Amino acid sequence: MTDAISISADEITSVLKSYIDDYKMHVDVDEVGRVMDVGDGIAHVKGLPSAMANEIVEFENGVVGLAFDLEEFSIGVIVLGAVDDIDEGMDVRSTGRILSVPVGDALLGRVVDALGRPEDDKGPINTTATRLLETQAASVVERQPVHEPLQTGIKAIDAMTPIGRGQRQLIIGDRQTGKTAVCIDAIINQKGKGVKCIYVAIAQKDSTVAAVVEQLREHGALEYTVIVNAPAATPAAFQYLAPYSGAAIAQHWMYKGEHALVVYDDLSKQAVAYRQVSLLLRRPPGREAFPGDIFYLHSRLLERAGKLSEELGAGSATALPIVETQANDVSAFIPTNVISITDGQIFLESDLFNSGQRPAINVGVSVSRVGGAAQVTAMKKVAGTLRLTLAQYRELAAFAEFGSDLDSTSRRQLDRGSAMMELLKQKQFSPMEVTDQVVSLWAGTTGHMDDIDLADVAAFEREWIEYAHSKNPLLAGQIMDGWSDEIKTELASLMDAFKPAFVQRRRDLADDITAPSEETSDESMEDVAADLKGAEASVAAHKPHIEHGYQGDD
Repeated sequence: MTDAISISADEITSVLKSYIDDYKMHVDVDEVGRVMDVGDGIAHVKGLPSAMANEIVEFENGVVGLAFDLEEFSIGVIVLGAVDDIDEGMDVRSTGRILSVPVGDALLGRVVDALGRPEDDKGPINTTATRLLETQAASVVERQPVHEPLQTGIKAIDAMTPIGRGQRQLIIGDRQTGKTAVCIDAIINQKGKGVKCIYVAIAQKDSTVAAVVEQLREHGALEYTVIVNAPAATPAAFQYLAPYSGAAIAQHWMYKGEHALVVYDDLSKQAVAYRQVSLLLRRPPGREAFPGDIFYLHSRLLERAGKLSEELGAGSATALPIVETQANDVSAFIPTNVISITDGQIFLESDLFNSGQRPAINVGVSVSRVGGAAQVTAMKKVAGTLRLTLAQYRELAAFAEFGSDLDSTSRRQLDRGSAMMELLKQKQFSPMEVTDQVVSLWAGTTGHMDDIDLADVAAFEREWIEYAHSKNPLLAGQIMDGWSDEIKTELASLMDAFKPAFVQRRRDLADDITAPSEETSDESMEDVAADLKGAEASVAAHKPHIEHGYQGDD
């Protein structure tokens, strides 16, 4: 017989008490809203009183949206997925997550959409780092003045409207004036300079973006560039968000002490997309039907560029926004907004472009408010008088069109200006090192090209740069170290040896082209005599018919 198991009342009480003490009540509370209406990529949702601006909300079918317009009893949601799958009355839940994009070096060489999702065929992006799409720009005390040059490789820009790391420089002009080409050249020129680039394509054709990607790949620039693509076929919301994605990716590197360059192509299309979204959200329209916060749309974007202080790592994010004008009107609404936000503008004029001046930069309207702080010393010294020279040339050229006789001084100014305009022409995808620019512009500003035929200026520049570096392999390093009388003296002595030889070579080449050999001349005269005899025989044979009005067969 086994012993009976006895449990005392005290033991049972202690066990129950322990269960009661360890019990923790957990209640899951979800805020659930309901779709009131949906259409054109916008859903109006009733409820969700705790929703935050730019919070991700989820519809019951899994499609996500962005809480954009926060009203008292409802919110306006930008649908970030298939709108056709959302119906009136559908449940919507808050997620507590603010819209963010993946960032980091894993994005280099990739094409992504406005939310950082890959659009190429290279597989998923292997990064866990993310950054909020909208963040507060660095304060004044967290910045330092722009002082490091960001070389674009374009002579006209680096000499007269220089861009520094952390600057916001507007590229503005009509359609088909080379705005994108200038920015692509600037990206190509960053190769080996430690600058990571982001190209944001807003409402562009897919074929245009594909051509840009191919050009970057061909010149070895895609490996340090991210393409953020919001093509024209995507909803307006993605075109509105894409620039902020580019800014977030650039800021990631800036706060790590690195340098980034972001191109927004173009912000006028972003403004149109934002206007569309705002009108669908029933916001009151203002000038040109844009909402009242259209200025804030661009200011909070471009303010995120800058040069951080040494305490924060001295990183930088440089912004090159593009804005399209109509008939060269820089006083329109969106252009004046962005001009007032940025640190300068480069105005590309259609008349200059059509006349063959490439890049078609209007020096009179273009300006950089950073100026010489973003130039190396040698460039600052060499190009100091270039803007004045071109201004005088424009005035004299307009006066000379009336056919007036000009004095010798005016004629020299015209010759100098014509040579400089020809010298500033540059082929696309051919950025120049700053040392080569200094050597080239020194020859132009000192008058050594005034008596060179305009057709020979490009050849003179190319051969002069090659000659100078071949005679002094250390010239590039000397120019970067500073600008001294010794360098000017050496360049002058090299020019004294180079120019006569170049002029003689061009003269000999011209003589070879225009002066045929004696054998060729004799053969040509015989051919001409034979042709004349044949013509005379033909006229004699047809003379009776001509006299009687017969014109012959067709």
